[in-house]
Amino acid sequence: MSLVKPDAHRLSTKQKISVFIGTVGLFILVLALFNANFPNKSLFLILSMGFIAIGSIWFSNDLYLSKSKGIKNDGVWFKSISSKGIFAWVTGILLTCFYIVLYFFPQYLGQSSNGEPNTGLIALFDPLSNLLSGRPASQWFVYGTLYTVAILIFGYKFLLKYRHNRYEQIRTISVMFFQLSFAFLIPEFMYVMNSDLPYYDLKSIWPLNYYNFEQYRIDSFISAGSIGLAMLIFGLLSVFVITPILTYKYGKRWYCSWVCGCGGLAETAGDPFRQLSDKRLVAWNIERWVIHSVLVFVVVMTTAVIYTYLGYDPNKYWLTREVFLFLVLGFLTLVFVLTMIFKRNELGKDARYGAIGYFVVITALIAMHLFSSGSNLFIFQAETLRSTYSFLIGAIFSGVIGTGFYPLLGNRVWCRFGCPMAAILGFQQRLFSRFRITTNGGQCISCGNCSTYCEMGIDVRAYAQKGENIVRSSCVGCGICSAVCPRGVLKLENGSLKGRINPNDVLLGNDVNLMDLVNKKTN
Repeated sequence: MSLVKPDAHRLSTKQKISVFIGTVGLFILVLALFNANFPNKSLFLILSMGFIAIGSIWFSNDLYLSKSKGIKNDGVWFKSISSKGIFAWVTGILLTCFYIVLYFFPQYLGQSSNGEPNTGLIALFDPLSNLLSGRPASQWFVYGTLYTVAILIFGYKFLLKYRHNRYEQIRTISVMFFQLSFAFLIPEFMYVMNSDLPYYDLKSIWPLNYYNFEQYRIDSFISAGSIGLAMLIFGLLSVFVITPILTYKYGKRWYCSWVCGCGGLAETAGDPFRQLSDKRLVAWNIERWVIHSVLVFVVVMTTAVIYTYLGYDPNKYWLTREVFLFLVLGFLTLVFVLTMIFKRNELGKDARYGAIGYFVVITALIAMHLFSSGSNLFIFQAETLRSTYSFLIGAIFSGVIGTGFYPLLGNRVWCRFGCPMAAILGFQQRLFSRFRITTNGGQCISCGNCSTYCEMGIDVRAYAQKGENIVRSSCVGCGICSAVCPRGVLKLENGSLKGRINPNDVLLGNDVNLMDLVNKKTN
């Protein structure tokens, strides 16, 4: 290494040509950003997206199809972009600036106001938006288009890289399909069929779509008739029925690794950065407290928002405020009591204390309102809570930090530290899911590949060395740890709940009689 450059893999001729083609496509977007007046926006949009797609696909083909199947990760710690070098910092800063402009200064992207025509980058996407829904583009349509294109292009690259692993192939095709259809095309077509319906990404479940139960959306659903009522019921079923059933059968991976758009971008575009996730114990402690605090925040905020408009119109909202609060309090109490009675052994000591603390805080806030004469729920006004959550969590955390910091903090920063949906699914996965990652400790050679490439910061090797099942709330079941294992030590399984969590079954060491342990399991 002292004689030869570690990252001495030069670009081939085909790769150089593909980089040139892709850069031309990006350059068209940059020109549009600076208000270039293209004579034919449809043509230049097609050229831009086409050049980017062709360049990326050609580059990926030459990069992976010229090698044998299997994970290489050649020089991943020697490349500037994937080891927090100068290119990583530049990329992170550019992504962060883009998200800041997208969320807070869309006029710089060309977003019009007062009915005026769009300009700049957003105007370039007007032809596509008019084709799909018959309306001009917005900054969110532009973002959705680029988001979808990124998942499709980098998803193709992911398929080539992991083409030796059937599980990775299927789940990548799944996230590509759900992003293209459920998140991008179907909402646009639904607007054409009924323009009164609010935008609805059918795969986005509360609390990710925390705005879904705001008054204007509820009014729109009710006014839209049967289809609006069906969508509202589907939203409720997704939270209380569909999610628990699928998590019980397959773990949180059914959503986080197979359906979710945030997870889809993290797994495809963010794949080169998965090794950057912090594996330290202090990071795990911060993760558990932050993500569950965000969940409590969204529960309090959603409760306050719904509370504010209940009772305005008894003919439209039959549910009264007091009944609603008692239902919320009753549901939280039921979940807490059942967990403490039947599943307390599945929770660590600090997890039990945390659950008690959060439960006491929420119930105290509700009780303070029920038994006082105050007009504001949870001390603050609902709109203050909503706007604060929207700014801090919905914009800064999930967008600016969650995606902009891929090259600096890893590809699952939002999923690991901030996503309230991940917190709910993790709670369900830990307590009653059939999913686990089984390990064969006798075959582990302690290479550390599994821990290195775990995007959720789990020290997988520590479990594998002990032959202990991996049942972690944060595990999204991406399966990369199994894919990069050279010995086949790790296996993703859906089995019986009995013996699923086995922290005391240490299979290596002198403190356990292995034959007694085997006989006990056999009986």
